[in-house]
Amino acid sequence: MQLTQFTDLSLRLLIYLARLPEPGMATIAEIADYYQVSRNHLVKVANNLANQDFIMSTRGKGGGIQLARPAYAIGLGEVVRRTELNMNLVECFDIPTNQCRLIRNCFLKATLYEAQHAFMTVLDKYTLADAASLDTNTDLSAPGR
Repeated sequence: MQLTQFTDLSLRLLIYLARLPEPGMATIAEIADYYQVSRNHLVKVANNLANQDFIMSTRGKGGGIQLARPAYAIGLGEVVRRTELNMNLVECFDIPTNQCRLIRNCFLKATLYEAQHAFMTVLDKYTLADAASLDTNTDLSAPGR
């Protein structure tokens, strides 16, 4: 299983914001520079995170983005579920479009579903605060990490 770049950048943007000193506000440009990613792509990520109520944005001079709630109140599993559009590991997970001929005699689907469930269960154990503190020596002022 591989998370999309969109979800990866969503998590990274949130971690960046969680590691900032209070009031924890940053601009898209500085985050894009830090991660060496497209500003335009990061704008789309930030818009989605704002629509999902993970971040808030303030326009104008001195504006930027910040977490909408404390990092300890944002679960990693919640972020992944709300940013990954398709969590179907295999074709048969999507009943309406499934064309698999082995579906009636297949043990694989149940095994893969169990594995996906275990993956999400692990993510559900951790919060953004946990992820942001894994490497507390990271210097956010150093572009390109």
